[in-house]
Amino acid sequence: RSHTHNQGVFLFPPSGRNLTILLWHWPFSRSFRLSGDRCLKMFNISGCFLTDDRSAFLDANVVVFHHRELSWGPSDLPMHLPRPASQQWVWLSMEPPANNANLSLFNGVFNLTMSYRRDADISIPYGRSELGAAEQEYQVDVNRSCLVSWVVSRYQPQQARARVYQSLKEHLHIQVFGGWSHRPLPKRRLLSTIARCFFYLSFENSESTDYISEKLWRNAFQSGAVPVVLGPSRATYEALAPPRSFIHVHDFPNTADLATYLKQLAADKDAYAEYFLWRRTHQVRTITDWRERLCQICLRFPHLPPNKVYQDLEGWVNS
Repeated sequence: RSHTHNQGVFLFPPSGRNLTILLWHWPFSRSFRLSGDRCLKMFNISGCFLTDDRSAFLDANVVVFHHRELSWGPSDLPMHLPRPASQQWVWLSMEPPANNANLSLFNGVFNLTMSYRRDADISIPYGRSELGAAEQEYQVDVNRSCLVSWVVSRYQPQQARARVYQSLKEHLHIQVFGGWSHRPLPKRRLLSTIARCFFYLSFENSESTDYISEKLWRNAFQSGAVPVVLGPSRATYEALAPPRSFIHVHDFPNTADLATYLKQLAADKDAYAEYFLWRRTHQVRTITDWRERLCQICLRFPHLPPNKVYQDLEGWVNS
């Protein structure tokens, strides 16, 4: 079922012309410097100008709205202003569907979607696997003081990750950090703490299409622990993560078998080291700066459908 339809013809700026992108709300009210040619200076993307100055509304080619700040519904949108015919409105969210409320209020409002999903109009994943090794001789630390760790702040017992954790800890010791366990971990100590462990539980708070967050890209891969993943399907992780870089919870019929495998792997140095072979051919890059995400719009813009409208935004988000 299609969640969009076409309307009229939008006039895009011809290629070679500058694009102005207006960010209507700062995500989570945290702002960054936009002045000057940020996309060129920071990311080598030319002809792409970012602003949060709402008086530039009539001149903006693209207006981006972050979903969290639209909690009051369409009243948070500039519906009272005359909307230029060629202006594109972008719905932005890096959250899984469960965290995006009141979507039906925005049917027929947005032209483009921007999210971690591969099928978003502007796809901005939390991280990506790229060909080319960052270091040819990666040294695997096979002597570690901790078997498994997990960092969790917003623990909710009804979530799948909570059920897997409660079951898994019956079979092995898991060091838990974060707000929930009253063992907060400052950012500067996050990676070094996880690095002491053979495995890290990269458990997403929601099992949703393509939703793989910094729990994999930063916490596990940047610390050098092998991720045990729970989120989308194994096929999704295989498509997005480096080859043979993770262990999927659903590869095992139960947590007892998973625990047995983790213990065996930690004891077998050669088998454990195989989970790091990808570092000879691939590297991982995280994308966390909102400005880098916004600049991606300019790279995608020439390839976007010019006359799309999301008549059923809720349907797309939950698909």
